[in-house]
Amino acid sequence: PGAALTEFEASQKLDPNRLAALYGAAWAAETAGDAAKARRYYERVAELGGKADADRTDVAAARAYLKK
Repeated sequence: PGAALTEFEASQKLDPNRLAALYGAAWAAETAGDAAKARRYYERVAELGGKADADRTDVAAARAYLKK
């Protein structure tokens, strides 16, 4: 997860609002045990997906994490 997080963070420099990369970074941070980074990335996913369809699993997962 740590290496994945590094790669997702690097991709943010090229495309900072890419939802899939933000979700990947959030998941990798959560899996690596970095709750602060996970929350920050999940908040961004929820913000960008604010008007997304309810069936978007990445946005739903971000919202569920933030309710913890």
